Order: sequence, then C-alpha cells, then structure tokens
Amino acid sequence: MSGNDNNVSEKKKNMRYRLFISVMVLILGGLSVTAYLETREEQAKEQAREPAEIRVDNDPLGALTEEGNPTSYADTLDTVRPAVVTVFSTKVVEEQMRRHPFADDPFFRRFFGLPEEGERGQPRYRRQHGLGSGVIVSRDGYILTNNHVIEGADEVRVSLGDRREFEAEIVGSDPKTDIAVLKIDEDELPRVTLADSDNIRVGDIVFALGNPLNVGQTVTMGIVSATGRTTIGLLGEDSYENFIQTDAAINQGNSGGPLVDAKGRVIGINTAILSARTGGNIGIGFAIPVNMAANVMQSLITYGEVARGFLGVSIQDLTPDLAEEFGIEPGEGALIAEVLPDNPGARAGLQQGDVIVEVNGRPIQSASGLRLMISQTPPGTTVEMVYYRDGERREVAVELGHLDGRTAEADPARPGDDELLEGIKVSEINDEIRDDFNLSERVNGLIVIESDSASRYAESFRVGTVITEINQRPVTSLDEAREALRTGRNVFLVHQQGVFRYLTVTLD
Repeated sequence: MSGNDNNVSEKKKNMRYRLFISVMVLILGGLSVTAYLETREEQAKEQAREPAEIRVDNDPLGALTEEGNPTSYADTLDTVRPAVVTVFSTKVVEEQMRRHPFADDPFFRRFFGLPEEGERGQPRYRRQHGLGSGVIVSRDGYILTNNHVIEGADEVRVSLGDRREFEAEIVGSDPKTDIAVLKIDEDELPRVTLADSDNIRVGDIVFALGNPLNVGQTVTMGIVSATGRTTIGLLGEDSYENFIQTDAAINQGNSGGPLVDAKGRVIGINTAILSARTGGNIGIGFAIPVNMAANVMQSLITYGEVARGFLGVSIQDLTPDLAEEFGIEPGEGALIAEVLPDNPGARAGLQQGDVIVEVNGRPIQSASGLRLMISQTPPGTTVEMVYYRDGERREVAVELGHLDGRTAEADPARPGDDELLEGIKVSEINDEIRDDFNLSERVNGLIVIESDSASRYAESFRVGTVITEINQRPVTSLDEAREALRTGRNVFLVHQQGVFRYLTVTLD
C-alpha cells in the first residue's frame, strides 16, 4: 500500500472519530437539558403552594384603641376643616420701569421715543395676587387671619371648603400682632371652637390647617415645641410677640390658618416660619396664641381699633444679679426702671425699683410678659398688682390708661470732670449740659462726659449716660457717688436713650 493510501485511511478514521464524539456530545447534552427541565418542573411543582393566609381588616380606623389611645384624629378634624378658608387678596401696584441705557442722550431719547428730560411717561400698573388662609370663628361670618395676608389689598375673596366663594370685607387689622379680621355676608356658617391658649403645654399634639402653596386644604401634625417666644423679632419694632412654636409643617399659604389641639379646638393662628434659603419648612413654625388673637379681634370689631391698656412705666427683665439685689427669685417679675409722672402707675404709687410679680392673680415672669398682659387689658380697667419694694410684698389697684401708640417697656440697654470708674469720667449736670444733651428737668444725677473704649465699663457707660442712683441712693455729686459705691456688686439706675434702666457693676 502506497503512502497516499495510508494518509487517506487515517483521515477517514479521524473523521469517523470526530463524528462519533459530536453525536455523543449531542446525546449527552440532550439528556442534560431534559434532566434540567425535569428538575425545574419538579421545583415549580414543589413551590406551587396554597396562598398565605394574611389578615385584612377593611373597617374604617376607629378613633380610639381598646385602651383608649387615639389611632386617628379624622373625626376630630372633621369638625374643624369646614371652617378653614382660603384667602385670596389682590392689590394694584405700580411697576418699576427700568431706566433706558441711553436715556441721558437727547438724540437717543428722540430715536427710541423716550420722554424728554423732566417729563414722565404714563405709569404702568399691574394686579398683584396674594394667598393665605383663615378660619371662621362665628356663624355670621367673622374670620381670623393674618394682617400680612391682606395688607394693602384692594380686594379680598374667601373660598370655603365646599367651594363657595365670597367677597370679604376687611373689618380691621393690627400690624403689631399681625392679626386681621374679615367679614363675609352669610349666616349659619361652620365655625370653630376656641381653647384657652394659656393652658397649652410643650409636648401637646397640634395640627396646622390651611392651603399651603395653593395645593388645597392640607393638615399637618406636630407638637407644641415651645411657648412664650417673645424675642423672635418677626413683627418688627414695638410689636407684641408671644408666639407658640411648633414643628407641624407650615408653608407659604398656611398663614392665617388655625393651629388646632387634639380636641379640635383652635389654640393659635399660624403666622410665620424660620427657614433655610429655600423658604420651605424646617420644623420651626410660629403661631399667635388664640387668646391674643381673640382679644384683638373683639377690639377691632367693637371699636374699629385695638384699644390697649397703659401703665405708664418703663420696665426691664431681672438679671440674676438684679434679682438677688432686689430679693426676688430669678425668672420672676418685671423691674420698674422709670415711672412716668401723671400716669396710671405714678397715681397708684408705684416707684422706681419696684418689682411687679403678679397681675390679677397671674404671675409675671418677664418684662415682655407684663407688657403683653397690660396691652391686652382694655383701658379704664382696674387691675390688681402684687409687687415687691425693699423686700416687702405689697399690693395695689391700678386703673389703666390708653396706650395711644406708646410702648410701656424700656428700650434695650446700650453698651460719665473726674473718674468715677476706671476710664469713666462724669460731671455734675448744669444748665449748659442739660441743653447740650437735651435732658429734661426730671433727669438728675451725674452725666458721663468721657468713656474710654479700653475701659471694661465703656459698653455700659457711654457718653451721655446719666447716673441717677447707686445702690438705691440718689447721687448728684462725685463725692456722693463715690460714697455710695461698695466692693462687690453695685446697682446703678441710669438714664440712657430717653429711658431709665438698672445696671449691675462689680467692683474689686
């Protein structure tokens, strides 16, 4: 056999071998696939079990558990929601026209048709729309909301939850408390119940209702985070702040809506929030206590203005040092820094240095608390006051006057020819000094004429400060002042920026 025949024979053997191998692979592969499919089928059969027996309760959520704990406040809020309204305000504002870049060139003024120098074109106006909330408090249509919701409005419309709309009359408003009262001409309206906001406590559950961002009536839930927030500064100078703080979400459009307790009673009027740059809610919202809001509302309805009581004294908080000096527990009372002559306080016999701790049986814990209480008492009302003088507890009845726009609280403190204190030179007051510093005849004592900025007393005793008493002793000369000073804590009665107030100074 030739070599070629051998090669051909080898090739045939190899082809048969590869064919055999391929057939075996197909057979074995088929068997594997069949086995795999059978296995999957068996697994599927094992997994096809009966459905799980889950428990479903389609009954409406009850108001209380069997133990008496609330599971839903829907029934409670159903009594409030119909009385919550949306307030739409409209006012006409003049548009600010941008000055043309070529307005100073006569040629370009003529080219662009701009008014000649000294001439004005016709002003352009547009309608500006505002959105807020409110709450109906009487069946004949009185509505509480915020002053800033309707301030400057030419038209006000109110939309109820049942989609009825009414033109609303602005009965009155009070920027100092941010309260406004509206009236719609309709009878038998849904109304809310008011609670005593003096009784609320930190931790009470509350709900904020309103129409945030015009998405429709919305309810949010939180707690009372704090009460008596009097120094937030949201309403401006000479305002009357006494906010309830809550973490219930309040957003733009919620202003004027009610803050409601777990019994469905209104405890406040939602007013403002502290927010990040986005302007959204971060859990720090404020509401006006409903006691204050109702007081302002009744005054606006009855008198057309807010008639506030007036005591005729300047007051300040008691620092721990002042409290110890006057024998009062820290956190109690308001210290009288000045009694204005021929005013209710003076006629009742109140004096500088008296500490008022109670009015009509209600404790006074701060100057702002006394100011609020007096402001919410109608003029002509006689109030019973408890105060301390020289450590002795006394009582007096005071008939309040009318505030007439004056405030009854001292301005905040502002950080006196020889030195009385290190770096502080004072002088007796003569006619020339009285004229130079525009001092009234009722202000007597020593006046600060030089205050070294390096002195540790410079912040308290600026030039123009009048020292009238030291440790409750009147001083009109440097010798009297030095004699009244003592080592340790000293209490100064000073006249600054037109008001009297007490300062404490510790000497080594």
